Amino acid sequence: MSENRKKRILSGMRPTGKMHLGNYVGALENWVKLQNEYENLHLIADYHVLTTKLDTKEILTNTMEMLIDWLAVGIDPVKSPVFRQSKIKEHSELHLIFSMLVTTARLERNPTLKEQVKDLNIDSLIYGHLGYPVLQAADILIYKGEIVPVGEDQAPHVEITREIARKFNTTYDEVFPIPKTKLTNFARLPGLDRNKMSKSLGNTILISDNSEDIRKKMMKAITDPEKIRRNDPGRPEVCLVNTYHKKFNENKIEEINSGCKSGELGCVDCKKMCATAISEQLAPFTEKRQYYSDNRDEVMDILLDGEKRAAKIAKSTMEQVRKAMSLG
Repeated sequence: MSENRKKRILSGMRPTGKMHLGNYVGALENWVKLQNEYENLHLIADYHVLTTKLDTKEILTNTMEMLIDWLAVGIDPVKSPVFRQSKIKEHSELHLIFSMLVTTARLERNPTLKEQVKDLNIDSLIYGHLGYPVLQAADILIYKGEIVPVGEDQAPHVEITREIARKFNTTYDEVFPIPKTKLTNFARLPGLDRNKMSKSLGNTILISDNSEDIRKKMMKAITDPEKIRRNDPGRPEVCLVNTYHKKFNENKIEEINSGCKSGELGCVDCKKMCATAISEQLAPFTEKRQYYSDNRDEVMDILLDGEKRAAKIAKSTMEQVRKAMSLG
């Protein structure tokens, strides 16, 4: 690979349907910013769905809704091809090879896996879930990804990718770069109930929500439990709504904090201000989202084009892998 070219990023998500603010501030906003600086590829990780859910009937619908949101917020498919993992068969082949290069003990130490098992109340862990980071390593390295923008919870997975890349390179030949983690500056945005933002918990604001939906949802957000009446002094440092203000109302945060602490700013007005700020930031995405929602054939064409481009890179990498291993 030429030294004067842009470094390559592989990033992706499982297809979960419409995106929420946590997806936006934790990933999508960052992806859009990186498009001019790096060579980006964006993966729709449909095989990864199977690690926690065997029902596949909604995968295509969820894929399309998610991709529409990606395009609406500014992912440029010309610069950044988007594609489904399951359509690039080299992912599976490289995953199989990588599974020979890592121990089960190493995978069991993965803190992200432990957290998922606890959150999902899993009694019996399936092989595919345990090996989730190995498939993720194949996702990244099949495209020779050098930078992986992730939230804090995914950083341990990237470390496993780095270990597998080093193991392959020392065992066979120098085929893979050792990717670096790029944490986003605002990696996590809690849900409206302080828990992790999740559609299954009903604590999200969606990118596709209109201003009235946003206002209604924000009215339910948890605030400082000690600020009961309007004139009571508040503690912005413990208020969930203030976390949203820091992201979506940054220019007014000092004024908001001052009003909260003095009691001048009541929680209802504070929530209304926050909802307005969120609506204003999401407004530019609404028209684009409606266009793509109305033109789903065009969205599918974008997907198919991205898959052709991704397949070309993946095929080339696997040819190098087989040669290094004397398999081809």
